[in-house]
Amino acid sequence: MRLLAVILLFSSLLTPLFAADKAPTDDTVYDQIQLKLSADPDVGARNIKIVVKDGAVTLTGKVRNDNQRDKAAKIVKKVKGVRAVENKLVVTQE
Repeated sequence: MRLLAVILLFSSLLTPLFAADKAPTDDTVYDQIQLKLSADPDVGARNIKIVVKDGAVTLTGKVRNDNQRDKAAKIVKKVKGVRAVENKLVVTQE
């Protein structure tokens, strides 16, 4: 009986460790990207459309300069679960 209790205790302690290695869902990745872009004072996410499919992210929309375009891609690449970034952001003065 004690052995069973010990096994159950260890299994309950180890389960979160294995679950932590699981890749985040596309919805979670999307939410994290949206938060990080919105929080950045140089980029913002107002004019950026984000599409996430199996960890591959596509950014479309308009930004004011090349710095914003490049920084958006760098921010996205740092998000856990992102495997690739396709940066289709267009620089425009509109």
